[in-house]
Amino acid sequence: MVRRVAVIGAGVGGLASVKCCLDEGLEPTCFERSEDIGGLWRYTDSRDGGRVSVYRSVITNTSKEMSCFSDFPCPEDFPSFLPHGLLLEYFRMYARHFDLLRHIRFKTTALSVRKRPDFPTSGQWEVVTETDGVQELHVFDAVMVCTGHYQEPYLPLASFPGIDTRFKGQYLHSREYKDVEAFRGKRVLVVGIGNTGGDLSVELSHVAAKVFLSARSSTWVFSRVSDHGFPFDMVSTTRFNHFLDWLLPSALTRRIRFRKFNSWFNHANYGLASTKSSNFKVIINEELPFCLLSGTIVLKPNVKEFTESSAVFEDGTTEENIDVVLFATGYIFSFPFLEESVRSLFDDNRSLYKRIFPPQLEKPTLAIIGLVQLTGSVMVGTEMQARWVTGIFAGWNKLPPTSRMVADVLKKKPPVKRSPSERENLKMSFISYTDEIASCAGVKPNVLRLLLTDPRLAVAVFFGPCTPYQYRLVGRGKWSGARDAILTQWQRTLKPLRTRVVDDSSGSSSSWCWMCLLALPVAITAGFLLSKYPQPGWTLRTGPQL
Repeated sequence: MVRRVAVIGAGVGGLASVKCCLDEGLEPTCFERSEDIGGLWRYTDSRDGGRVSVYRSVITNTSKEMSCFSDFPCPEDFPSFLPHGLLLEYFRMYARHFDLLRHIRFKTTALSVRKRPDFPTSGQWEVVTETDGVQELHVFDAVMVCTGHYQEPYLPLASFPGIDTRFKGQYLHSREYKDVEAFRGKRVLVVGIGNTGGDLSVELSHVAAKVFLSARSSTWVFSRVSDHGFPFDMVSTTRFNHFLDWLLPSALTRRIRFRKFNSWFNHANYGLASTKSSNFKVIINEELPFCLLSGTIVLKPNVKEFTESSAVFEDGTTEENIDVVLFATGYIFSFPFLEESVRSLFDDNRSLYKRIFPPQLEKPTLAIIGLVQLTGSVMVGTEMQARWVTGIFAGWNKLPPTSRMVADVLKKKPPVKRSPSERENLKMSFISYTDEIASCAGVKPNVLRLLLTDPRLAVAVFFGPCTPYQYRLVGRGKWSGARDAILTQWQRTLKPLRTRVVDDSSGSSSSWCWMCLLALPVAITAGFLLSKYPQPGWTLRTGPQL
């Protein structure tokens, strides 16, 4: 019987894990090597100590309603997209509300996590920690590793001949970037066009003499602000859209998605992406198109090599007098505190059952939390992982036999290993993954049952944004405030904008609600019939169970 649980890291995953342990009657002890909570999201000017933190100007890419903890909505006066300072304040509010801080030991580093000699029968772990130079040995029934995947910078210098031998300028990884001052008046080359590479290029373009952005793959760019000014993720991440993605042929959904991206601006004209691209990524950036249009950023292909002061690109062009090369090439994860026999069980997160459990362990008492990349908020997925895992530790949920877990891992593992800079292509569907873990935990909402018992809520759940409150409607951890949180989510989104009110009354909202209510049973019936009687020539993918 699991009772004492070690939680390593007090970032988003660590806070959620401590809270979920308490919900299940377990006894968590969280070890955090720094002096505060927040993990990656706690900004610091310091570049020492190997700690990764966000840069000064960062703002969340997912909105507050889509990213919050499932039983603790963000304050209604918080903006939809949060600067790192406000997000950290939200974490502090969460920790205070659920009295989590007393379970966290700050300035304490986990040096080693090893199986006890009787692990095959006990499932227990020996954890060695260090505080102020003093080491201490603990025994725990289970361990939750919550250090995330932003741990070690991925700096592929071997892929860029000359960068560390001939190039006389400065080069650094984006982890070392804090603000623009060190780059003022310089010619900067940013390598990598993920979200970080796009953000830093735009920011640097305001002070640098010139910014060049090197992209290896096709990249689609979209804005946090969708049609009619609503947060993009609240409009696009719905169960209805997820249902359509499952229902329609993949080639058609891909075409629709590309058409939507190009409705903002033609990506091919900007050299960013083509509708014929098979290998592509999607990033969020409102300013990048204008910077390209105004020439403050120049898009370039992949770098072939570096000379003393220039970069030579694969298309044969050369940019001279490069002062700084900034690598936005991602991160690799590592767990140096885990004993080698355990680390060898998973070479990446795709070797883990449901991206959480090493399936070959004799006892399922080690869980890797937050090592997942989703098309939506990782915070929500991380909390769902913690809820399921603590339910397993407490004996409410069960894992299948080892053979079935290994088979599931092999079935879902891609045949080609990708570099960290290419992992964007392998993001999992937010709704698919969260629903999958929620089903395992017994907390996934049943839309058809809601339609019969609470039609208004059913419409909001199916057609509205798939906010985390949906996973508090049923099952263990059910929250009495979940229904109201769902029905008032749009009010909380618009509240911080009501600083100057104009009269624009409209009666369309009620008619739209009735249209959705009428369409819901049709959509459910269509999905049921097509799954039972597929049309000739159609291939139905595994999709949402309504």
